[in-house]
Amino acid sequence: MIRINNQVVKAEELYKQISNQEQRKIIKQMTAYEEVYSYQTVEQLKFELTFRSNTMRAARELNISGAIFTTFTYAICNKKYWDRLGNGGFLLKPGASPSTAILDILKNGKLYAFECATAIAIVLYIATLYSIGRTRFDLLFERLYLMDWQFDEDLPIYQKFGDDYLPGDALHFNNPDFSPKEPHWRAENVIYFGDDQYYGHGIGIRNAKVIIDFLNKKRKPSPNHSAYLMNMISRPNYSYFLTYQ
Repeated sequence: MIRINNQVVKAEELYKQISNQEQRKIIKQMTAYEEVYSYQTVEQLKFELTFRSNTMRAARELNISGAIFTTFTYAICNKKYWDRLGNGGFLLKPGASPSTAILDILKNGKLYAFECATAIAIVLYIATLYSIGRTRFDLLFERLYLMDWQFDEDLPIYQKFGDDYLPGDALHFNNPDFSPKEPHWRAENVIYFGDDQYYGHGIGIRNAKVIIDFLNKKRKPSPNHSAYLMNMISRPNYSYFLTYQ
């Protein structure tokens, strides 16, 4: 359910102020869950909905960018904007524009290769840029670093256990019997779109069955366990950014 200023609000009431169909679907899902989503104002909810829409937009754009899936060992980036570190992470070059550099991944995707966790970080940084604008993004992320689940303190991410999945959430498919020869397929981090659609770098936008079938082909001989969607959700702390609208 949705609470605004401690009052339960029905989806129909919010539809009067929110015409975007994608965001209306998110509202409908929120009100259907027993989980309570609390906001001080309608504007706070609207910002989260915008951020979630921007997360899905960024995931779609990264999916068609031409960026390649690889492991940390073979990660590559555009040297014009990034220094490739020994651990496979990308560190923004001194003097480079954070917003220009992060958008370059979409513009020149073929110059980049990384694994799925870094892909999720890239999506969330781009969604942040779309949500707060270039000027504030450049101020917050002056030394942007892209590596696995290591986020800047100005992009606070929290994780919770539950199954109240919402479009724009980062979710996780686990593959407990992964092949030791391909340990990078021990899991797949994804962005959830709703309607059983997920974006995973290296897999594309697929339904859960396709992703699970793919991961099951990356298991050790004589496996005992199937891959599965975990009851774990990763979300930005959306309210943190309200100062930067």
